[in-house]
Amino acid sequence: MQNSLRIFVGYDPREAEAYSVARESIRARLSQPVRINGVVLDGLKAKGLYRRPTEVRNAKLWDCISEAPMSTEFAISRFLVPHLAGSQGWAVFMDCDVLCRTNLVRILDHADPAKAVMVVKHDYAPSSSVKMDGQEQTRYARKNWSSVMLFNLEHVSNVNLTVDLINSVPGRDLHRFCWLKDDEIGELPPEWNFLVGHTDPKINPKIVHFTEGGPWMAGYENVSFADEWRGERNRWAA
Repeated sequence: MQNSLRIFVGYDPREAEAYSVARESIRARLSQPVRINGVVLDGLKAKGLYRRPTEVRNAKLWDCISEAPMSTEFAISRFLVPHLAGSQGWAVFMDCDVLCRTNLVRILDHADPAKAVMVVKHDYAPSSSVKMDGQEQTRYARKNWSSVMLFNLEHVSNVNLTVDLINSVPGRDLHRFCWLKDDEIGELPPEWNFLVGHTDPKINPKIVHFTEGGPWMAGYENVSFADEWRGERNRWAA
């Protein structure tokens, strides 16, 4: 089991604290040692894996291929996880604006070897045009599905997710899993990517996702699970 799961968390220097809390919330609950890897854009560029042209427009990171803003540095680089993880077992990716409340190894209880990737299939249509620290709220098919992904590293169709593809198509195509057939996308229970303010509050989350803004941001100090997140931060910082 230990060698069956690899864990990756998106890193953005503007959200370094959130990343650290997400990482430690995972680590504190693991039943066995599993390395937690950051998806760091500068490192991927240095390795030649990330070659997409980007600019800064109006103080925001802009992806030139998509002709769209990037709310985080890992907006597109997340799809390189299968290339970073190897060819055996499973790899989970998650955004850094999360709080893990369970042993993440247990996500493998839902791993279907017939599927190339497993996600929570949100029906998410944000009403606001702005999110997270003033970032633009972009809209695209299957939004937020890719914020927690369990990749089947041995599935033949993931061979189609080449480095060249990742570096050449609009981000919205990658976020809708353009390299897969619909029936190759498996479904995780909603508690594995609980969207604060959107997922049914009666559900007990395993992964809390502060998708529109977390308690480390001004104006979001009192969102659901904020106190729990601050408690995790205090334990990490102690």
